[in-house]
Amino acid sequence: MEKKGEGYFPKENILKNEYDYVHNADLDDQSGWFYHLWLLDQTVKVDMPKLVTTSPPHGSDVNQSTFPVVLYFSEPVEGISSHTVTVQTTENVIFKNITWTPLSTSNYKCGQAWMTHLSIPHEDLNSSKTVQVKISSEHSQGITSLSGVSCNRPWSFTFMVSVCHDLQPVEGQTIERISLTDGNFCAIDTNSNRTALIKSYFESSSDFEDPISSNWKSEMIASEIEHFRGALKWAQGSKIVKLTLARLLMACDAVKSSGSPKLANVEEVLQLYTELMKLDPPHNECYKDEYSLVLLKQVTSSKESLLKYCCQYKESTPSNSLDLSHNQLHSIEGLEALQLLSCLNLSHNKLRSFMALDPLRFLKSSLKVLDISYNEIGANIVDTRRYLCSSPMSHTLDYDTKSEELAYGDAKSVNFWDAYSIFGGLNLMQLDIVGNVAVDERFVQFLVKIMHGLKWLDGEELN
Repeated sequence: MEKKGEGYFPKENILKNEYDYVHNADLDDQSGWFYHLWLLDQTVKVDMPKLVTTSPPHGSDVNQSTFPVVLYFSEPVEGISSHTVTVQTTENVIFKNITWTPLSTSNYKCGQAWMTHLSIPHEDLNSSKTVQVKISSEHSQGITSLSGVSCNRPWSFTFMVSVCHDLQPVEGQTIERISLTDGNFCAIDTNSNRTALIKSYFESSSDFEDPISSNWKSEMIASEIEHFRGALKWAQGSKIVKLTLARLLMACDAVKSSGSPKLANVEEVLQLYTELMKLDPPHNECYKDEYSLVLLKQVTSSKESLLKYCCQYKESTPSNSLDLSHNQLHSIEGLEALQLLSCLNLSHNKLRSFMALDPLRFLKSSLKVLDISYNEIGANIVDTRRYLCSSPMSHTLDYDTKSEELAYGDAKSVNFWDAYSIFGGLNLMQLDIVGNVAVDERFVQFLVKIMHGLKWLDGEELN
């Protein structure tokens, strides 16, 4: 259907017939409702992969000569290389030997986010200059989704780089502890450069599809909503009808054309998930997750709502911080794309293993402060993610001599290989890990042994 094969085009006619077919399914027929969910995904799905956002963002200023560049797409793609993506400066310097890497915890050569590191050359380290960098894709046909659909729309973005000597910390200089409590943050300056970037993002973001495609999708989803509103009148206690209606309402907001109010149905969706939590207690956690995702979309739907949650550190310490504390998180999937993140607060969540922290391995060059205190790490005897993530047992860890020393060294330390796979590659200066079952004196000694740059541990300064 995505490739417009014979008998599967036009797409809207095929989907309409299939929706009508599912309407005849019994309320207890789970296969029918799973199929309806798949049909809804095919309806909302953009016809081809698109570049959604970048880091650095378009029009931004970078004050480092070496920095990461991240491309984030609407879905996982493959084919990102120096042949499909061009990087050049205003001085007509083209970077030819750039290696792009997917930011993904899987072993496949694809990802929704792709990264490379750029180094702007400059001869005199004591001098400074400003150059403009342009990243574009005129040959985006080589960038394809996992189903083989090409990204046929060219794209480009530019940003300024101030090339100067990167100051390094003076050896022996005291590093103060950074407190991530609310009292150390204040409201963000509305006139700051970061606020301007947020504003430009919402101004530049636009629909990915042509109006014709968006119109038939809106009409089809509106028809489905009408059908399930009617079904809810004679099946008020049906959890599957409520769940499907909630999904349809969110899909309706997702495909609306520009000019329409965003997330017009969010309050009704939140009410439906609240009712489902009471109606179906065994699946309470699933509904909580969906409820949280809807809230997150509401927060990030406009500049005004997002700025309410943006703060800046009171001290002059430059840092890119993210506070996700007190959110009942079981996973942090997706954080691997935040390549400039330096401070991360994950305290008071429900992270149950070190393997849940696997995305942090991609932040080894930027992350300096991490708070994972008061989670549930070590509380579960059986870790269901243990063999899904990088480990010696799955043969997905890069070889290094320290890992080998760990394997053949202290027999007690071998038990900490999963922690080593996360913390062994990080350059943390500050770590808070108290309040987890897995943390004892022996584990603390192990952390100090493998993290030579660590200066603060659970609020105590290390010698």
